[in-house]
Amino acid sequence: MSIRDLGARFDLAGQTALVTGCRRGIGRAAAVGLAASGANVVGVSAALEEGGGDVGEDVRACGRTFLGFRCDLSDRDSVYRLLAELGGLALPFDILVNNAGTIARRPAAEHSDDLWDRVLEVNLTAQFVLTREVGRGMLHRGAGKAVFVASMLSFQGGINVPGYTASKSGLVGLTRALANEWAGQGVNVNAVAPGYIKTDNTRALQDDPERSADILARIPARRWGTPDDIVGAILFLCSSAADYVHGSVLPVDGGWLAR
Repeated sequence: MSIRDLGARFDLAGQTALVTGCRRGIGRAAAVGLAASGANVVGVSAALEEGGGDVGEDVRACGRTFLGFRCDLSDRDSVYRLLAELGGLALPFDILVNNAGTIARRPAAEHSDDLWDRVLEVNLTAQFVLTREVGRGMLHRGAGKAVFVASMLSFQGGINVPGYTASKSGLVGLTRALANEWAGQGVNVNAVAPGYIKTDNTRALQDDPERSADILARIPARRWGTPDDIVGAILFLCSSAADYVHGSVLPVDGGWLAR
């Protein structure tokens, strides 16, 4: 393809994207961004409204179709029921964005088994199961893009979030492991690592004046990120412009890691 045709490599027309955690935050922004780039969207969320609610409306406003499914990713049986429903669609998924996640803030000495199990199940195990099953179809067709949403805590230890840090660190390892196996078969597996983004998961930090000030002092961009700040990186990794990008973790952090 000529460099003059580079813009066409970001066109996702005719593709179908599966986005988890699509109801709000980064997942909603990703779903709408993918639709604006031409993809039809299948969205998954534990509390998705009938018809997809706001995200469904936003996707359809882009002229694309939206199908929504509810799934509690902390429940393995629920994940397999979702996979059965997705299989019934007989749709080839060209793109998978593993965005859904949860966090539990407790000091390590008070971080119970139940909290640990739930966070690891949602943030890591369910992601593997979904990617394995959806990825099987991509491997059969010899094409596909899978993108995990990692975190700054994929690189750092964090404070009072041992389960979250372990799960997000695990996603980086999973990204690389799958890329090693699948790159030669035409399937790209990569991750984005958002910095401090204004979402529900960071509400406690945003509402703590001292902690928020400490965070802002560390960010060269001098502001919290927004879900829309993450979309460009996701779209790049989902596009044919990233065909030679495998096993990468792309930070979108306002310069946090450079500090």
